[in-house]
Amino acid sequence: DYKGQKLAEQIFQGIILVSAIIGFIYGYITEQFGWTVYIVMAGFALSCLLTLPPWPMYRRNPLKWLPVQESGTEEKKSADRKPKRHAKS
Repeated sequence: DYKGQKLAEQIFQGIILVSAIIGFIYGYITEQFGWTVYIVMAGFALSCLLTLPPWPMYRRNPLKWLPVQESGTEEKKSADRKPKRHAKS
């Protein structure tokens, strides 16, 4: 559903943003750019774990689809059509 997609997107962006800020600060304090990369990668992995599977919290507002039409109406319509003639060469 659309509300679940919006929630997943907000969670994903929030975790990435927080991990980037924490990673930058920690990397700046320790003067190691590698730690910044590791922390951002860990935030990315966590956000993927929380947002990619179809968790029940993302499926609370299902979409209402149109009812299925009977297949007999399609056969009737195709039988009413006239066959097309091909032009002779």
